Amino acid sequence: MTTTNGWTLEQWQQAYREGASPASLLGDLISQLDTSDNAWISLLDNDGLSNALATLQKRLENVGGELAKLPLYGIPFAAKDNIDATGFTTTAGCPAYAYPPTRDAALIGKLRAAGAVLIGKTNLDQFATGLVGTRSPFGAVANSFNPEVVSGGSSSGSASVVARGLVPFSLGTDTAGSGRVPAGLNNIVGLKPTKGLFSIDGVVPACRSLDCVSIFALTVNNAGHIAELMAGFEPDDAFSRKAPSALPLDAPAMRRPGPLSRLGIPQSPRFFGDHVAEAAWQTALEQWQQLEGVTLVEIDFTPMFELAALLYEGPWVAERHAAVEAFMAEHADDMNDVVRGIISNAGKFSATDTFKAQYHKEELVRVIDILLNDIDGLLVPTAPTAPTIEAVNADPITLNSQLGTYTNFVNLADFCALAVPAGFRNDGLPFGVTLVSGAWKDRELQTLASRWLNAHPTQLGATDQPRPPETMDQAFAIPTVQVAVVGAHLSGMPLNTQLTERHACRVASTTTSAHYRLFALPNTVPPKPGLQRVTQDGAAIIVEVWEMPASEFGSFVDLVPAPLGIGSVELTDGRWVNGFICEGHGITNAQDVTEFGGWRAYIQAQTSNA
Repeated sequence: MTTTNGWTLEQWQQAYREGASPASLLGDLISQLDTSDNAWISLLDNDGLSNALATLQKRLENVGGELAKLPLYGIPFAAKDNIDATGFTTTAGCPAYAYPPTRDAALIGKLRAAGAVLIGKTNLDQFATGLVGTRSPFGAVANSFNPEVVSGGSSSGSASVVARGLVPFSLGTDTAGSGRVPAGLNNIVGLKPTKGLFSIDGVVPACRSLDCVSIFALTVNNAGHIAELMAGFEPDDAFSRKAPSALPLDAPAMRRPGPLSRLGIPQSPRFFGDHVAEAAWQTALEQWQQLEGVTLVEIDFTPMFELAALLYEGPWVAERHAAVEAFMAEHADDMNDVVRGIISNAGKFSATDTFKAQYHKEELVRVIDILLNDIDGLLVPTAPTAPTIEAVNADPITLNSQLGTYTNFVNLADFCALAVPAGFRNDGLPFGVTLVSGAWKDRELQTLASRWLNAHPTQLGATDQPRPPETMDQAFAIPTVQVAVVGAHLSGMPLNTQLTERHACRVASTTTSAHYRLFALPNTVPPKPGLQRVTQDGAAIIVEVWEMPASEFGSFVDLVPAPLGIGSVELTDGRWVNGFICEGHGITNAQDVTEFGGWRAYIQAQTSNA
């Protein structure tokens, strides 16, 4: 019997490439699952497995047997039980609400089309209302490191089955932090996408205008790979959004393209007396400060905390009521007492209150944007404390609220977030941090998180498997353009800021091929050279190659004055890249300075002779 515990996507894929069969691996996996494990609400039975295997075989035949065309071929996953999947009853954590869906949620359909096999639906705080994982008639899901501690919620079961290595990834949902808090408390990755990046078609709503489907995975690479497969505009989903072709260049740093380097951290972080969590945070900060290229900036989180308070203390609770209004009218007694009490607060707010709160939300978001004008992202504790199940049962509202301290504001502000492991507390519990940035900056978060985990790896979840290197492959990279600069844009030269302002990074200092001549153009301020390709008597000219987000390239080209332009330049290694060239008429009366080998040497010579 093969043990697949703790396998990543790559290990599952490798096993199938080496000839393993889904019938054998999935059969062994399902036979080893404990049906009394309350992280699961329902599991795939033998008939369900047979049907899934038959469908998988047909999919493979339809692509001519090429495994590469089914990127998730035979890979098991789990889904939170508020996401519809045919073959499983949807309960949303409330048996009286249960129904058999007639079709898959859009994302379940995408994953199945890629070859993934849904093996079970997972436990949750009822109607996705909670961050603790205790508000379920199916039982409180325990933390994967200490059964007395909460798992976090509402996506408690989805986090637990990934942390324990039962599946390599799972789906949760996130309205107030439900896809992040359980990740932080269980030493796994929790991806909360930009709203609308993933479809919520077929998901039981919590707050429909804020809801996101989230991903739990053992590695950032795996989370990003699943995200790439799930992303995309769904015309039938009113809340699906088309990704912009470019982000605004005049927006605050968190809402424009570019790598994350300046991270805002709470000026006065709140840990509610949990000194062990506070110590873990301080250790994490010391490690982040050592990460090359990252600067931490203390900022006042008051507007974020004020925005967060609107989610449960304001009329957004009425949106939760809108999702279950008909059911609650007839089955209120069948609901969890705490959940029913929270949603019942909807009656306290009028339509006027709702509009006033909406206006206040927009005002706070504007304040936050101004506050973060020169900040690329936020770095926060994922959860400021790790309460016991007993403590939460004794004070369910207060402790739940505390867990949302650094998560509740994110969806309201239209940010994306990525929770990642950050070592362990002194009491043996995992500690996590979350990276936050503006909408559509999901990949930038993943790139930075990969760098962090490569520098500070932990075990995979609660397994004994070591963390593999995060490859930061193309699935995480924003589209970029390389450009060779030869004169005033070189490092330290007068126009270099035109590159750095566009988040460009120098990737090489090299030379052109030996087919160019360099000229000092007359009457240019600051002085500029002209590079021309020649058929004879050429030389290699020193250049720097800079890489910038593709969305920034157009504005850069607009700054290039005639007779200069951007064309193709051949480098010494034979590659052709975008680069500065000069029109033929531009070198009339220009001085040939090829002998200096580069513009910097020519300028230095002029300075010495002055």
